[in-house]
Amino acid sequence: MKTIALRFSDGFATSEGTIIEHQKQIELNGYVWYGKLGSRVSDKVCKQILENKKPRILLIHSGKMARYWAYIDKIIKETPPLCDIPEYYRNQNEKFNTWFRVYDIKEADRNIMSSCRVVSSGTPLSVASKSSMSPYFIIEYDEGGSNDD
Repeated sequence: MKTIALRFSDGFATSEGTIIEHQKQIELNGYVWYGKLGSRVSDKVCKQILENKKPRILLIHSGKMARYWAYIDKIIKETPPLCDIPEYYRNQNEKFNTWFRVYDIKEADRNIMSSCRVVSSGTPLSVASKSSMSPYFIIEYDEGGSNDD
């Protein structure tokens, strides 16, 4: 499976945190839009993600051990309706250039970073993420034998 791993922090979020705020929106609407700051994810990579059996992206909490799979069904480049994104970043939506429609968020296996390889280098994500400040990585993940469905 080819997808991306995105770093996130709770810098924008309320005291409850990014994941909780997104979960609340999922409970309300059945989905939420998760925005990626900065440069857009290429159309080619977006297409590869959506071609997976269960499209998802990996969310890496910067500076913490928490990792989450965000299950998605759509990717867009324009800002979605503001009522479909968490309130805490509605007034900063122009900073986000790729949006993922998330319908479920689950905590990933604690060793997930070692199971993913960065496509450009073949390096395990656990190593690459420590030596790079990149906000996202294109990764390959072998789903065989994992509890992450």
